[in-house]
Amino acid sequence: MNKPADRMMKPMNVLFRADKDIPYEEIHAVEGVKEMGELSLKVLMVTENFVVLKAKRGKGLIDPIHQHDDHESVAMLLYGKLKMKIGDKEFLATTGDVWRHPPGVPHYSEALEECVQVEIKSPARKTWA
Repeated sequence: MNKPADRMMKPMNVLFRADKDIPYEEIHAVEGVKEMGELSLKVLMVTENFVVLKAKRGKGLIDPIHQHDDHESVAMLLYGKLKMKIGDKEFLATTGDVWRHPPGVPHYSEALEECVQVEIKSPARKTWA
């Protein structure tokens, strides 16, 4: 896994980006943990303080237990249904629901349907490969 300094993302020098012009990137692992299913994401915007991502999860994707020690995340489900565990609590997310992953808290999710979410990580860290 990369050292925290290697994970820092460079801020973008733009004020606007059209979603249609941003390609999805296929993701194979997050925090060094292999994804089990289809996961892709778009890096929508990177600033000095945060990164905004759009993630697409194929139905059945399992995002195995992992944690982020150097940032926290807040996410919103745009559509779909997602079963998740954050720490020792379980949730069922549906369209419009919002959650967070505090630093150092293990979390897991499973896409019960195709899902799309927007996620903000602060500070801006690249955790995927």
